[in-house]
Amino acid sequence: MAYLEITLRVAPADRVAAAGVYEKYQQPFLDAVPGAITKELLVRDEDVQVLHGFRTTADARAYLASDLFTRDVAGDLSPFLQAAPEVRVYDTV
Repeated sequence: MAYLEITLRVAPADRVAAAGVYEKYQQPFLDAVPGAITKELLVRDEDVQVLHGFRTTADARAYLASDLFTRDVAGDLSPFLQAAPEVRVYDTV
């Protein structure tokens, strides 16, 4: 299993709207992205993280290049971001 972690700096006032983007694309992600297993929204005072579970790291990297991510998700989130997202891909051992 592999994980894609995307950390987003979103102002507290914009978090409800950003969470709406998460909700909008959660099911399409799970239904249509090859290798997608899970998607979770993690919220803490300093940032918001979206943790995606995949079968392989190749699946995670392919999602980062997909239209769903680059055009739809990133496009809808961009008005709420205070900084560039931090993107990390992990493999389990």
